[in-house]
Amino acid sequence: MTYRIAIAGAGMGGLAAATLLAQDGHAVTLFERFAEARPVGSGLVVQPVGLAVLDALGAGDEARSLGAPLTRMLGHSGSRIALDVAYRPGQPGLAMHRSALFHCLWQAATRAGVNPTTGHTATGTREGPTGIHFTTDRGDHGPFDLIVDASGAASRLSPLKAKPLPFGAVWAHVPWPVTDLPGNELRQRYHHASRMAGILPIGHLPDDPTPRAAIFWSLPAADLDAWPERDLNDWKAEVTTFWPALSPFLAQITDKVQLTPARYSHGTLAKPHSLRLIHIGDAAHRASPQLGQGANMALLDARALALALRLPLEDALPRYRQTRRWHLGLYQTLSAAFTPQYQSHSRALPAARDHLMSPLSRLWPLPRILSALVSGDLIPPIAGQPGDT
Repeated sequence: MTYRIAIAGAGMGGLAAATLLAQDGHAVTLFERFAEARPVGSGLVVQPVGLAVLDALGAGDEARSLGAPLTRMLGHSGSRIALDVAYRPGQPGLAMHRSALFHCLWQAATRAGVNPTTGHTATGTREGPTGIHFTTDRGDHGPFDLIVDASGAASRLSPLKAKPLPFGAVWAHVPWPVTDLPGNELRQRYHHASRMAGILPIGHLPDDPTPRAAIFWSLPAADLDAWPERDLNDWKAEVTTFWPALSPFLAQITDKVQLTPARYSHGTLAKPHSLRLIHIGDAAHRASPQLGQGANMALLDARALALALRLPLEDALPRYRQTRRWHLGLYQTLSAAFTPQYQSHSRALPAARDHLMSPLSRLWPLPRILSALVSGDLIPPIAGQPGDT
């Protein structure tokens, strides 16, 4: 059985859902509010569970050709190791620039016959006698059997009221310089939980073979408010003093437009769907990027939805919720627990992290558990689909 489906948002989740659903024979209309769809942000990590979804929609090989295999995450607090997580041998994460992943997903959607309708800002939905209508600033569209809200944290369709987190970050991407830092590891450095800097190798862009790095600097929300007035050279001096290894990366930042401020929030819709409307990705659940799962959750949502929609519609949406419920719940809970250890004003939590949790994390069987945690498969990501993500 096939359905008439409208998808709001040509981000990671929207493009993945559009591709998978079109591959299954559904009539898909993809709406995007920008006149030209584009990604927002800098670096991300596609974990092994996300790579399995990219393989399912035919974008895995291209993504691997652009990204940087990630074998380890290592963080220091002073001279102490505060974080040390290795991926399973032969199953690395894949660090990428957002635009590179977007390119892969866009190409996959094009191959599947999806032609995005751009320049349409969602304003709501309307039930009709033969289906649900999608309304935008440019009119009424439909009827459809289903609307998929994949329009992200700024969704106008989602009822989610996420809680703002007290810390955010500024991000930039620059060419990978001459440095002793390895090109296959995420490196971070902390001072308590109030300061955090990171360097992530992210492969290269589709039209430029130059290897690149994403760098980030954690900031309290109040400092993000004042970021537009912050002097760039003063900021660079502060970060370089904190972590001298960042110097050759920061030397390539000459204008604040190269830096993207990011704010985070946390929340989950208890029920991500109604009769003919379903929310996926950040429109349904938001969390700190501390566990590196954001893009993967959107990709998994898209895959789970495509699998569920092989059922009658009245059964498909409850089935989707059931297959994603426990995995989402676990990672949302762990994100809420871990984030204050790395981004907060607490002194007790980072002390416990450095002196208790970090030493314990190196004792069997915790290294194996942590590998599963970052890989995204601590529990099955799509319940009821063994070996199929």
